[in-house]
Formats: sequence, structure tokens, C-alpha cells
Amino acid sequence: MTMNDLVSNYLTRVRNAILAGKETVSGIPSSGILEEISRVLKEEGYINDYRVNELDGKKTISVDLKYYRNKSVISNLERVSTTGRRVYSQAKEIPFVREGLGISIVTTSKGVMTDAKARELNVGGEIICRVW
Repeated sequence: MTMNDLVSNYLTRVRNAILAGKETVSGIPSSGILEEISRVLKEEGYINDYRVNELDGKKTISVDLKYYRNKSVISNLERVSTTGRRVYSQAKEIPFVREGLGISIVTTSKGVMTDAKARELNVGGEIICRVW
């Protein structure tokens, strides 16, 4: 099965697992961008951990979701750029998420990072998604 938008698939699987109260999401087809998104989510404390597994020559990602008092740390995941509509922003124009209570994940020339890090390094890029 071919997938056109791996990022949307990843976000939807994580969102559905949260709604179902799952501890782990596994079997997500892997790619470099998804591994970087997982890394940023872990660094920012939205997930406990992630693992890249290889089964029959195909890499997959498993994500351990994080809960606090039986409620998910992630309230919402929202895709910004899609395959048909890319959203780019300069460093100074990257919008704040929930007045600073959430993050945007941005892919820049210096790698995948949060909106705050992109502003700090003064680099713009494509806004992939928002998390709060």
C-alpha cells in the first residue's frame, strides 16, 4: 500500500490512539521526517519515547504516548502544510500556537525544530504541524 502523505498518516494514527486511550502506537511507516517529528515531540515532552523498528526490510516507528492523571499530554495535533498546500514562513512571522502554550514543528535548512528554536536561530521554513 502506497501512502501519499506520511505526515498526515502519522498524526492521524497518534490522534486516534490518544482518543482510544492507547499507551503505544506501533506499525507507523517510517521516514526521515517522521523520525525527526518524533524526536521533537520527545524533546518537548509530548511523548515518552519512540523507536524505529525494522521488519522484513521495512522500517516502522513505535510511539509511546504520554499521559498525566489519565489524560493525554497532547490535546490536539493539527496538520498545517499538506501535499497540495505548502505553508512557509519567515522566522519573525512564524505564528505562536495557543499564545505560546503549544508548538509548531518547522522544517528548516538547519533541520526539523520547534517554532521557538527557529525564531532563536532566525531561520524560516515550512510549518509542518501544530501541537498543543
